[in-house]
Amino acid sequence: MKDVPPYCGAVPEYPAWFEPFVMQWLNENDDVSLEYLNGAFNRDKRDGFQKSSEHALFSNSVVDVFTQLTQCFDVVSKLECPDPEIWKRYMKRFAKTIVKVLVAYADIVKKEFPEHLKEERVACILMNNIQQLRVQLEKMFEAMGGTKLERDAADILHDLQQSLNSTLDELASMFAISLETRITASVKELGELLQKVGGGGAPGQPQPPAHHEADEVLRPLMDILDGSLTMYAESCEKTVLKRLLKELWKIVMKILEKTVVLPPMTDKTMMLKNLTNNAKNLAANAKIEDMTSLFKNTVGKQDVKHALSGVMDISKEHLSAEKSLTPKQCAVLDAALDTIKLYFHAGGNGLKKTFLEKSPELQSLRYALSLYTQTTDTLIRTFVTSQQNQDAAVAEEGSVGEVSLQVDLFTHPGTGEHKITVKVVAANDLKWVIASGMFRPFIEVNLIGPHLADKKRKFATKSKSNNWSPKFNETFHFMVSATEQLELFELHVCVRDYCFAREDRLVGVSVMRLSDIAEQGSCACWLPLGTRVKMDETGWTILRILSQRHSDEVAREFVKLKSEMRSEAPAVGQGPS
Repeated sequence: MKDVPPYCGAVPEYPAWFEPFVMQWLNENDDVSLEYLNGAFNRDKRDGFQKSSEHALFSNSVVDVFTQLTQCFDVVSKLECPDPEIWKRYMKRFAKTIVKVLVAYADIVKKEFPEHLKEERVACILMNNIQQLRVQLEKMFEAMGGTKLERDAADILHDLQQSLNSTLDELASMFAISLETRITASVKELGELLQKVGGGGAPGQPQPPAHHEADEVLRPLMDILDGSLTMYAESCEKTVLKRLLKELWKIVMKILEKTVVLPPMTDKTMMLKNLTNNAKNLAANAKIEDMTSLFKNTVGKQDVKHALSGVMDISKEHLSAEKSLTPKQCAVLDAALDTIKLYFHAGGNGLKKTFLEKSPELQSLRYALSLYTQTTDTLIRTFVTSQQNQDAAVAEEGSVGEVSLQVDLFTHPGTGEHKITVKVVAANDLKWVIASGMFRPFIEVNLIGPHLADKKRKFATKSKSNNWSPKFNETFHFMVSATEQLELFELHVCVRDYCFAREDRLVGVSVMRLSDIAEQGSCACWLPLGTRVKMDETGWTILRILSQRHSDEVAREFVKLKSEMRSEAPAVGQGPS
């Protein structure tokens, strides 16, 4: 009839008569397809996820699933529907069937995957199966019309492709994380070998290349990577292998940074009291790798006030485990990074050099390593210039009082020497609880900056008795050499409770950056007091590096000040506010 003149070129009506029945069949086919999927996966699992053929890297369940979907598509295609609008609706509905089936398959794999992490061959096949879903989905997309496919149906399949892509990333990450324990053990052994490398000079001096030492130091890590990556290269689809290499690269770089370059700060007294029911366990394992995350994840805004300070109080029994790297050892490790980078590049068969070089993990490690080799003065200078929001804790946790300072900057016209005059006027509204005895507040002013080892760095006022808004009116003078810029210095102000025969308790802390007042030359202001200073990752990195310089008095003093945190006295009586 389509060739009869009245109907020639017109869309016939009869496809609309059958549309409800076709849609009903497609709806019912969803349940059939899902049932078939579960049966195919369970058979595959019973058979041990064997390869579907000699040269294939995926198993039978993927083949079975797409065989069934292809048969469904063939049924619809053979209808040869002449109505383009109805055909679009068929394709959109069939696209939803594909989504249901493939998402269900991906969900089953994600659920089963942790059980097979120890069977690396099976884990690789399961990841290959997800990749094969993506390949077959692309072929199905082309069969359904490709770029000519109705937009709604095309968008559905495009979103599914992205979902499968995310699933593959998730599985690769999960698999790589399962190897962390082995990698960590090998990196610790690497660190021990690195500590045995002798030679080197003072921080800040250039070091000769050390590639032959790097090869020996890398041996424990390479022993693991050689065996594992060879097997992965044989068992994984190329796309899967690259994702796996990316995840392993990230993990290796992070573990090298956290284990060798910046081992955790150890503190025998680091306890966060009254925060959680397992505070004792936290204290027993108080190794702080990421203090920012600790405060975010473990400590609430108000609870921070109850935490003990003491990161700087490094226990003697751990000194051997926290030896500072020498410049020669840093040079060896830097050479080792080049070797690892070449290994993951694999002559062009692995990861791209641009990805490796620009990866945040390598940049973070190299930055930490570059800081590590710098002098204490350079690190403190970097800290002062980079940590511009140290008082942010006040906004987050509330003020515990305030102090009034008058600061005047003077540069001698003849010698160029700088004088910083600090008048401590008063404190106000100190929020401090006393259990018994007397509250004796005093104010300590510390000058922080480079090249102060031979200068007076700290002054303190006299203490006042039982006064929560004491007046001091004491003046101090700091001297800075003419070669330094005042913008590189800051005043670290602490209010403390004087305690006879034991360490004075921190009431509150504030920081004044001299760069903020250098232009006007003087400033009279009230500084809000927080329970601690706030630092970003660069700040904590510098702190962890300096915490390992046990013989450096300036470094020890700096770490103590910046890591110190207010701890409350037992609440028996409350002072006036």
